[in-house]
Amino acid sequence: MSNANVTLIKNMYEAFKRGEIETIVAALTPDVDWQVYGNPHDYPTIGRWKGPNGAQDFFRTVAEMQDVTEFAPRDFYAAGDKVFALGRYGWKVRKTGKAAGGEWCHVFTLKNGKVSQFREYTDTAAFAAAGRA
Repeated sequence: MSNANVTLIKNMYEAFKRGEIETIVAALTPDVDWQVYGNPHDYPTIGRWKGPNGAQDFFRTVAEMQDVTEFAPRDFYAAGDKVFALGRYGWKVRKTGKAAGGEWCHVFTLKNGKVSQFREYTDTAAFAAAGRA
C-alpha cells in the first residue's frame, strides 16, 4: 500500500504543476481536512479548509494571490497510512511583487486510496512578510 500511496501523491503534484486542480480534488475524501499551519491572519493561504470544496477554495486562493516561480517536491517517505513529502517552492506575491517561499514538509494521510488529511509545514513568516506592502 505504501508504494501506491506515494504514487498517488506524486501524481497529485504533477497535476498541480499542470494546473489540473480537479485531478487533485478527485483524489480527496469527502471529509478531507486540509491545513497549512501558521496564523491565518498573516496570509490568506495559511489556515484550514474542510471537504473537497474547501480544498478547491485553497487552490483558488493560491492562484489568485501568487505566481509560482519554483515548485520542486524532492523526497517521499511512506509510513503506515501517511506519506511525507519534502520539497521547495518559490512564489511571487501579486499584490506586492515580493518573493516568498522556502523548504516545506507536506504530510498526507490516506484512507481507502484517497487523501483524508493534508498538513503543510513551511516558513509562514516569509509569506506574511511578502504579503505586506
